[in-house]
Amino acid sequence: MKRIVKYIIFALIAILFAGTFVFLYKKSKPEVEKFNELEATLQDIQKTTVVTGKITPRNEVAIKPQINGIIAELCKEAGEQVKENEIIAKLKVIPDMNSLSSAQSRVRLAEINLKQAKTNYEREKALYDKNLVSAEEYDQILNSYNQAKEERAAAQDALEVIRDGVSSSNATGSSTLVRSTITGLILDIPVKVGNSVIQANTMNDGTTVATVANMQDLIFDGKIDETEVGLLSEGMPLTIRIGAIQDFSLEATLEYVSPKATEVNGANQFQIKAAVSVQGDKMIRSGYSANAEIVLERAEKVLSIPESALEFQGDSTFVYIKTGEDKYNRTPVTTGLSDGVNIQILSGLKEGDKVRGTKIIKEE
Repeated sequence: MKRIVKYIIFALIAILFAGTFVFLYKKSKPEVEKFNELEATLQDIQKTTVVTGKITPRNEVAIKPQINGIIAELCKEAGEQVKENEIIAKLKVIPDMNSLSSAQSRVRLAEINLKQAKTNYEREKALYDKNLVSAEEYDQILNSYNQAKEERAAAQDALEVIRDGVSSSNATGSSTLVRSTITGLILDIPVKVGNSVIQANTMNDGTTVATVANMQDLIFDGKIDETEVGLLSEGMPLTIRIGAIQDFSLEATLEYVSPKATEVNGANQFQIKAAVSVQGDKMIRSGYSANAEIVLERAEKVLSIPESALEFQGDSTFVYIKTGEDKYNRTPVTTGLSDGVNIQILSGLKEGDKVRGTKIIKEE
């Protein structure tokens, strides 16, 4: 019985050693590497770039008052449409005391001159009626009288404008009414009733009562890197996507590429502008952030493979063409246009060739 037990133990030890040997042999034997296979096919390749920027009106007009004063009434609100010459606000005039004093002095002087011119005219007319003076002398006195009347009227108008903001001779053109100079959408009214406003002059830009723009004439304003600006040309199409509006895009046409770079975070960038084609009933707001996709280069129906199949060595590029089961031949190729995923092959491959791709990793 003891002898049988010994035989069994020896047998188990032998089996254990044999199993360990077989396991170690299999582990030491190199595994055949497996790769994904890719095929050279004909397809369209285009190189694109994405430019960040914003949507703005082509012309944004600041509406300013013609006189100094206080906002007495606002007739419009931001977001409303306004037509050219339509009233946006009404002002209460606060005359400048120096200007008012000068205007009053001018009126008094004009009245004195008019009184003297009238006296001269009446005296000259009496002499002319008696044929005691020539017609030429009479005409000169009459012209002086008429000029004095015009000067008196002009001085009175100037006084009324400074004092009241409107003259009696031109009530429809009151400078107390702030009117829009264009037809468009009111983007902003930065003042409130009771705010003081001043007209533009050589010392300051004046107070902006409203900002108006034509929102049917929009542009995309962005910046592109210097490495890509050389591929741009006026008239190129762009696709604009606005982040605030999902699943919506606009077509645009490149109009302007800046001749001068500006430095942004250490990189040279060039400003571009593109005319946006506004379509549909979507509300496009001024200042929307947007991305513009530009097709820089395009090649149609060209032989291409995924870039992952390429191997680079120095200035040369290679692929592994399949020649048999798990057998590949390293072959140099010449590449062309790339879209970041697929790349054009100019020479070294033909349509239908199988090339080695990425290695297949077994899950343990």
